[in-house]
Amino acid sequence: MTAVATSVRLLIAGMTVWTALTCTAPVGGAVSAEEAPAAKITVPIVMVRELREVPQPLSLLDLPPKDDGVAGGQLAVNDNNTTGRFLNQEFTWSVVENASADGLVAEVLARADQGVRYFVADASGPTLLALADALKGRDAVLFNAGNPDDKLREEECRANVMHTAPTRTMLADTLGQYLVWKRWKNWFLVSGTLPEDKAFADALKRTAKRFGATIVEERFFAYDPGSRRTDGGFEQVQQQIPSFTQGAKAHDVVLVADEGQLFGEYIPYRTWDPRPVAGTAGLVATPWHPALELWGGTQFQNRFRKLSGRIMRPLDYNVWLAVRAVGEAVSRTKSDDFKTVMAYMKAPGFDLAGFKGIATTFRDWNGQLRQPMLVATAKMLVSVSPQQGFLHQSNELDTLGVDKPETKCRAYTAK
Repeated sequence: MTAVATSVRLLIAGMTVWTALTCTAPVGGAVSAEEAPAAKITVPIVMVRELREVPQPLSLLDLPPKDDGVAGGQLAVNDNNTTGRFLNQEFTWSVVENASADGLVAEVLARADQGVRYFVADASGPTLLALADALKGRDAVLFNAGNPDDKLREEECRANVMHTAPTRTMLADTLGQYLVWKRWKNWFLVSGTLPEDKAFADALKRTAKRFGATIVEERFFAYDPGSRRTDGGFEQVQQQIPSFTQGAKAHDVVLVADEGQLFGEYIPYRTWDPRPVAGTAGLVATPWHPALELWGGTQFQNRFRKLSGRIMRPLDYNVWLAVRAVGEAVSRTKSDDFKTVMAYMKAPGFDLAGFKGIATTFRDWNGQLRQPMLVATAKMLVSVSPQQGFLHQSNELDTLGVDKPETKCRAYTAK
């Protein structure tokens, strides 16, 4: 036998022995603990929608779709499951909705009894608090995706509520930073008469004081909706708005506080003095905008459009963030234990990619998601806040909204 043949036979024998040693299962066919597949984790997430009567928007272009918010949650669940397939995790998505707060609470409690731990809410302040109080003491968390009221994070905060919807103070600071950066520091404020309008006007006043701007004058617009759908209505508005704004003290910009969208869209291009308009009309602050293309935004928008057949709205984005936060925490901890997941989500090391260039995180003093915010017109992205020059000792995102030394929330800080 040649030396070459002998070498080949030895090589084949060696491979046979190696294969036998490495591929043969242990006695009895059992698989070692290290090789055993992880048990499947199923995580149900439920959206809670309070059905409310809201005024029709001035523009038919602003009519909200029936699946506003719901489609954002579905996209997030799809994203969660993309990763979950590799980790033996599955996320499910369903919706409960009711016009009655008591009925909504009953449905949520029934879902909690069935093992649901994660709820994403679009509800009024009183209903949100009723839901949080009903879930108190249970292994369950409520994500507020639709309500901007600062009181829900401050005086009325709850330890079992986290917030992906930006606050009014965050929205006001987003705009205020940009206006101050532009050196438009003299503001003429036009407010509606609804409680929500007053709340946003108060947030704008806080922003002015915080960043060195001045509210030179405030006027209140008493709105009569009777003629806005009638023929010739625009002619009445064309006469009314200039006279309403005539004689205002010298100003750089008109700020509008009209959360109900009852009159604000009438203000741009109709003021007595030719000035830019910002606030709830004209130039606005928003967590999301369909024109955002940076940081992977185009691909994100395209995936949403393919899923829903429409553009993504701010509520969709807020819901998406909440559902993705659950998915990230579950996937990173590889656990469905509620306390483990929530401890990780609230820890300093947790962050969530939001297609804004900077990772978003939750504030440990009131459960609010800190995030970059967009300044935009109806069709275009104008800027992103925080603006250059607005500094913070630990996180520049905390220049938007209530900072830790200012917080009135005790539920999160109580030991």
